[in-house]
Amino acid sequence: MLKSFFLKPKITLKDIARELDVSISTVSKALKNSKEISKDTKDRIKAFAKFYNYRPNNIALSLKNKKTKNIGVVIPDIVHHFFTTVFRGIEMYANKMGYNVIVCISDESFDKEVINMEMLANGSIDGFILSLSAETQRRNDFTHLKELLDQGIPIVLFDRVTEEIECDKVILNDAEIASEAVNHFIKSGCRKIALITTENYFNVSESRKDGYAEALRSNNIEIDQNLILTLPHEIDNTDVMTKFFKENSIDAVLCVNEIFAIQSMSVIQHLGFNVPSDISIIGFTDGILSRYSSPKLSTIAQHGQEMGELAAKLLINRMESVEVIEEPFKTEIINATLIKRGSSIN
Repeated sequence: MLKSFFLKPKITLKDIARELDVSISTVSKALKNSKEISKDTKDRIKAFAKFYNYRPNNIALSLKNKKTKNIGVVIPDIVHHFFTTVFRGIEMYANKMGYNVIVCISDESFDKEVINMEMLANGSIDGFILSLSAETQRRNDFTHLKELLDQGIPIVLFDRVTEEIECDKVILNDAEIASEAVNHFIKSGCRKIALITTENYFNVSESRKDGYAEALRSNNIEIDQNLILTLPHEIDNTDVMTKFFKENSIDAVLCVNEIFAIQSMSVIQHLGFNVPSDISIIGFTDGILSRYSSPKLSTIAQHGQEMGELAAKLLINRMESVEVIEEPFKTEIINATLIKRGSSIN
């Protein structure tokens, strides 16, 4: 005879605290039978936890209670030079402080990001540093991060971040530096300034777009939506770029990453235009492609190594803190640098 039953949803300390209108700390102490909590409160919390089959996350608890001296890092890809430099910075600082680093690649996939973090959270990692994958930002689903944070596992987000997660973060002054790049174009006489960007769920691309628009507005140049090209991140965009430059009158283009900038230069030159006398180009990330292109690409240096070192410092400081009351979360801003080379008119 088959029995039918309903599985109760898996709950966290945060869920119990919210339902019973108490703090997470109170729930945690009650379940540990702390003398600080009254008997009535403990009985109420224990009964609720038992009814919903609450089980502590042993993996997360082992992370919290043991010092493995290992840090888990999850980055979206290794194609972009920026992420490799960030990882280098993380590893250099972590090694100096006596920590080892384990890196995983999400390949811009939400599922891979979740799997990587589950794999790293096996009792051998003290904390996490990551940049959100494209699919995670598109889905706006951060449950896997919130669950770790609920268990007291420290996380530092860098570059691609979200306001949905309360943790330490390291970001670039994206809007400000994009505005500086556009002002550089304008000072050299450009007025038909294009932007080649990614989908709007990328927080960094949206910030760079804001900076682009602000620079145009402050110089009384009307924003022409036809000069803003939004490209998917995962496919070859050569044909779309070719059509874009054929159909629009453009004298400068800001690209939100190095690969878009190099692709743009190739398309522009193939169409018979000269860089920079006909069309100037600036891209984000001062990578190897930028230094060896012809002409050499004017770029925005994101100082990835510095960003990585700072992310590692924030994480290690939080992991090693002995304060009863934790410091407020910080958002540190790295100031990018505009490097003027042959692809833009000085």
